[in-house]
Amino acid sequence: MSALQTREIDRATEVQVSGKIREEVANRFVASPKAVRIEAVLGLSAKRKALPAWLFYDATGSSLFEQITELPEYYPTRTERALLAKYSHEILELASAGKSVSISELGSGNATKIGVLLQAAICRQQCVSYQPIDVSEVSLDAACLNIYQRIPGVTVLPQLSNYLTEQIRLERPAGTKVLVLYIGSSIGNFLAGERIRILRSLRAALEPEECLLLGTDLAPGKHKSLHALFAAYDDSEGVTAKFNLNLLTRLNREIGMNFNPSRFRHLIRWNAAESRIEMHLESLNGIANRLQQRRDNSNRK
Repeated sequence: MSALQTREIDRATEVQVSGKIREEVANRFVASPKAVRIEAVLGLSAKRKALPAWLFYDATGSSLFEQITELPEYYPTRTERALLAKYSHEILELASAGKSVSISELGSGNATKIGVLLQAAICRQQCVSYQPIDVSEVSLDAACLNIYQRIPGVTVLPQLSNYLTEQIRLERPAGTKVLVLYIGSSIGNFLAGERIRILRSLRAALEPEECLLLGTDLAPGKHKSLHALFAAYDDSEGVTAKFNLNLLTRLNREIGMNFNPSRFRHLIRWNAAESRIEMHLESLNGIANRLQQRRDNSNRK
C-alpha cells in the first residue's frame, strides 16, 4: 500500500471518528427550540431587553457573519490574521514547553484565521490536532472541509457546544500540551459575569503550563477612531444589519413569533462604561408580540 493510500485511509477514518463525536455532541446540544424559547421569554420580558449572542448563528447568520469578516470595514479578522502570520512560530514556541502542541479554538467559525498557525505547527511537529468549538453546525462543517482541503496533517475534532452554558471540554492527545485560542474579540459578546464564567471554565479545563491566547479589540482612542469602530459594525453594504435582523427571522421560524423585520433598524452604540460596542434592534413603531403556545408531546406515549 502506498503512502498516499495510507494517508487517504487515515483521513477517512478521522472524518468518521469526528462525525461520531459531532453526532454525540449534537444529541445533547442546547440550541433546541425549547432553549430558544426560554431565551426569548427571559430576554424579551426583561426591562432591558437582550438576547444571547449564540442566537445569531443559525445557518443564515453563520453565512452572513463570514461575509462580514471579509468586508473592508471589518478590520478585526484581517488584523488578527496578520498577527498570527507574523508571530505563529513564537506563539507555538511559548505554548509548547518542549512538547507537541494541540490547538483548540472557542468560537472558531469556519476556521479561516487559524490556518497559518496550523501550518506553522505542521512545520514543527509533522501533525497536529485541532478542536474547533462553536455553536454553529454549519460553521463546523465548513471548518472541517476548509482544514482538510488546505492543510494535510491536521486531525480535526469538532465540538458543537455552547461554551457559555456547557463546561468546556478540551481534546488532549497523549503527549501534547493544549493551546486554546479565544480570539476575534468574541469575549466582548458577553456581560462581565458571563466573561468570568467562560474564563473560569477555561482555567478548569487547562492543565498547568498550558496556554490561552486571548484576542481583544482596542477601545477608541489614540490608535483607533470611534468612526472606524462604528464602520466595522455598521458597514456600508448593510451586511451587519442583515445579520442582526436575521435574529428576528430565526425567532419567527423556530418558536412562532411574528416580528416584522422591516419595522426594525440596526443600531450601533459604544458603551463606554462597559468598554464595548453594542448592536441593538430599534423598533420603528410600537409593537406587541405574543409567543405562541406549543404543546410538547415528545414525552408522551
